[in-house]
Formats: sequence, structure tokens, C-alpha cells
Amino acid sequence: MTTPETKVLPITSGVREGARESARKRPDPVPAAGPSRKVPPRRRPKAWRWSDVAEFAGSLAAAFFLTWLIFARLLPFRIMPIAFFVLWYLLFLPVYWFVINDGQGATAAKDRLVTVLITTGALIAFAPIVLVVGYVVYRGVAVLRPNFFTETMQIVGPLSKATEGGALHSIIGTLEQLALATAVAVPLGVLTAVYLSEIRGPLARPVRLVADAMTALPSIVAGLFVFSMLIKPHIWLQSGIVGSLALAILMLPTVTIAAEQVLRVVPGSLREAALALGAPYWRSVLMVVLPTARAGLATAVILGMARVVGETAPVLMTTGGTTVLNTNPLHGYQDNLPLFVFTQIRSSQENQVDRAWAGALVLLVVVLLLFVLARVAGSAGPGRRRFRLPGRGRQRRGR
Repeated sequence: MTTPETKVLPITSGVREGARESARKRPDPVPAAGPSRKVPPRRRPKAWRWSDVAEFAGSLAAAFFLTWLIFARLLPFRIMPIAFFVLWYLLFLPVYWFVINDGQGATAAKDRLVTVLITTGALIAFAPIVLVVGYVVYRGVAVLRPNFFTETMQIVGPLSKATEGGALHSIIGTLEQLALATAVAVPLGVLTAVYLSEIRGPLARPVRLVADAMTALPSIVAGLFVFSMLIKPHIWLQSGIVGSLALAILMLPTVTIAAEQVLRVVPGSLREAALALGAPYWRSVLMVVLPTARAGLATAVILGMARVVGETAPVLMTTGGTTVLNTNPLHGYQDNLPLFVFTQIRSSQENQVDRAWAGALVLLVVVLLLFVLARVAGSAGPGRRRFRLPGRGRQRRGR
């Protein structure tokens, strides 16, 4: 004899199966009558096709001929190059917008128009750098010879050719003064950065304020300060070491601010791990924080060197300048590349002006090399060495 539960289950399951079967056989809903809406195909905003290039080139050509028509046929004066290019650009923007709007829609037209405006701003900002570097290279290469790095200006007269003589005394003076300024500013800058980032004592806020203010310090102020404190009271005569002190004053805030920002990037978990292992705080900073940030600290040092290597005003009042080679920065007048360029460019002789452009090219190459080194040092990442000594990995594997 069956129970009520056994009779209900087959009926319920049959109802469910019937509902499922009817749902399978139900026809698809018919879309409502009306105009069909065409969905535009998806495309990536930054992806350029050949049709986009053709639209861009066609818009440029159309704007060019419109500008030519206005200047050649409608205006009563002749074509001025600057006005022509400005009007060409102003006419290109609406033409390009209408072309993109007609083919791809308003959203794509706005995107392309804003892209053109941003690219134009970037090119305008980048153009002065290219012009300055290009003009210095153009004027300096014509005079630069190998003897420029091996001779001095000791026996060169004002009527000598531009290819005669060299800047050996200035190059050596630049390297020595830069090395001395680095030896003075880097330890003070790194210690100040450690105080601002790790110690955070009561003087942290005023010290940071002074460091930020000194980044905008005019270079001639540093020279005047050293001149009034050391040279005028006859404590020290003009020499390379006095010029290095003026350069160190300018280098110190740059190293401090850059090093502090690098130390702030170090994760706090590393400090906590070192303290949890029982290390004192000073040892955790010395053995954990500073080695982790050594790539960024190297970048800060190189940026500080690039900041002061081209300064003329401080060394103009502190080093004295000379035309002979002086390898002793502690005694006697000494020259450097910015002072060499300043001295030569003030002459009325064209050959000396050309020689100044050669010195400016060498100085420009030095600054660019320092910035490249800063980029290479900064790309190593925290706690990583950019260059590994040969045989280091084999010794570790052997152990």
C-alpha cells in the first residue's frame, strides 16, 4: 500500500518536466517594430589605422590650401611664415574635427581633437630644448678638435685660430671642484635626509623648510656668501677649494630633498622586521634602509652634481680663473668649463667666441652624461645592483 508522499512526488515531478518542456518549445520573442539601430564596432582609442592616417593627412592638406587661398588671394599683403603656420593650425582643428565626426562619431572626434592639442603642447615645450642642444652642437662641432682636450690657453693669443689651444686646465678644474663639492655636500645631504625621514626630531619642519627654500637659491648668492665669509676677510684666497664650497652650498639642498624622497619610499615593513629581530634603530637604518635605497641615493647624488656642474656665478668670484694648468685646488687660481665659456664669449674676436661654443658643447655633454647616469642608477630599483662584479655568482654557487 502506497503512502501519500509517494503519490505526490510523481505528480510534482511531472508538472516540473511539463513546464520545462513548454519553455523549450516556446518561440523566441519577436522584436518590436521600429528603425534598427546600428551599433558601431568597438575600437581602441589609441589604435591608428591607415584610414586614420589618411584622414589626418587630408585634413592637413585641406587646411593648407585654405590658408594659402586666404593669404594669396584674399589678403592684400604677402605671406608671413609665422602667421601662415598659425592660421594653418587654427584651420586644421575644425577641419579635422568635421572629418572625424562624419566618419567615426562625435566621441572619436573629441578624442582626436584633444590628442592633437596635447601633442601640440608637448611639441612646443620640447622644441626649445631641441633648438638649444642643436644650436650648441652646430656651433661647437665646427671648432672642437682633439687638441681641445690636451692643450691649455697659456700660449694662445687673441688673434689665434679657434682650433688652436684647448680647455685642459678648465676640464681638470671642473672635475676637481665637482669632486670636492660632492665630498662635502653628499654626506651632509644624506645625513640631513636621514634626520628628516627617520629621526623626525623637533627641528625637522624648519630644516625641511630651509632645504626647500635653498633649492631656489640664486647661484650668485652662494658665491657672494663664500666671498664675504672667506675671501674678503683674507681667511682664504681665491682657489679651487673655495669655489667647491660655493658649489657645495648649491648642491646640498638638491641632494637633501632627493634623498629624503627616496628614503620615504622604503617600505616600513623592512624597518619593523629589523626592529623585531632585535636590531637597534640606528643599525636598522644603516644596514637595512640605506642599502635598500642605494639606487635612489645614487640618483640623488648625480642629480646634485648635474645641478652645479654648469654654474658660473659662484666660481666667477671664488676661483679667480686662469689660462694655465693648476692641478692643486688648495692654492692658486683655478679655472673650470663654465668660467672658460664665460671668458671666451665676452671677447670681441670671433675665433674666441667659436672656442667658447666648443667649451659649451663639452659642458653640455658632461651634463647629459650625468643625467643618463642618474637614469641608469634610478632604473636599478630599490636594493638592486645595476652592475654585478664578475665571478660573484660562481662563488656563491660554489659555497
